[in-house]
Amino acid sequence: MAAALALLVSLLLPLPPWPGGAAASPKAVTASLAAKWAAPPLLLEASEFIAEEGNEKFWQFLETVRELTIYKQGDSDHSYYNLILKKAGQFLSNLQINLLKFALSIRAYSPTVHMFQQIAVDEPPPEGCSAFVVIHEKHTCKTNEIKKLLKKAAKRPRPYLFKGDHKFPTLKENVPVVILYAEMGTKDFVKFHKVLSEKAQKEEITYVLRHYVQKSGSRKTYLSGYGVELAIKSTEYKAVDDTQVKATNDTTEEEGNEENEVQGFIFGKLRQMYPNLKDNLKEFRKYLSESANNMELLKVWELQDLSFQAASQIRSSPVYDALTVMKDIAQNFPIKARI
Repeated sequence: MAAALALLVSLLLPLPPWPGGAAASPKAVTASLAAKWAAPPLLLEASEFIAEEGNEKFWQFLETVRELTIYKQGDSDHSYYNLILKKAGQFLSNLQINLLKFALSIRAYSPTVHMFQQIAVDEPPPEGCSAFVVIHEKHTCKTNEIKKLLKKAAKRPRPYLFKGDHKFPTLKENVPVVILYAEMGTKDFVKFHKVLSEKAQKEEITYVLRHYVQKSGSRKTYLSGYGVELAIKSTEYKAVDDTQVKATNDTTEEEGNEENEVQGFIFGKLRQMYPNLKDNLKEFRKYLSESANNMELLKVWELQDLSFQAASQIRSSPVYDALTVMKDIAQNFPIKARI
């Protein structure tokens, strides 16, 4: 099924009552998202729904609605809508009719119809034609020219047919392809359809129908499946001294790493043994850490037993830190190799 479209989304935001007063009336915020294309005729969308039930059903439905748009002029939109459902009911079950109603309400097949419309515009259509045919790159909006264009059609390139094209049921494939661009249910459509269907039944052509509406309506197609949120953000800010926060973070980080060995020194125990040298130990630890990060070339004798030393350091660490130590050595091996 094509992407679901055309549902109006509303968000109701009731206001709280004023203190000491009567409750205020709720305020409604309505949001809608419209597509770039105008809403196509419902009859075309209904035909696309039936096409998914089978190609034969599509052409049977087409025969029953060949001139359906003449009823639209005298009836209301609601009556015309009911007439479409009545015609579709000849080929669909009650459950499928309910699905069709839902599909039409959200304009689910309008992108499919618009796709055919875009293909027709790219041809482009002959000026002033509400319906036209393309026979191997040749265009005409006159039925009496079809026979003439078919004579040398085999010498011209065959058109590319899309997966969603509506092809009249025939068995013969190696015949000229005639593509009709027209609005189903109009008189111009009937005029072309009568000629092309007869030729297709005689297996003289491959008849393909693509939707084309010469004059699109002004009614917008509203997209469904979109939510709207209204967020109220507080603009209250607090002043924070960044230097104090940084100092606190540094102290916490330093205390957490005191138990780790730095070039053979465990500074956590040194701080316990010499509390009066706290500042000196801090500077010494910083110096060792920075000097350990210098990636210098190792001597030959320094390369001996590196794996043994790494394994020994991992085994000597506490059980709960062994995995962390192994990960640190593996990821920073060029630096740790000198330690």
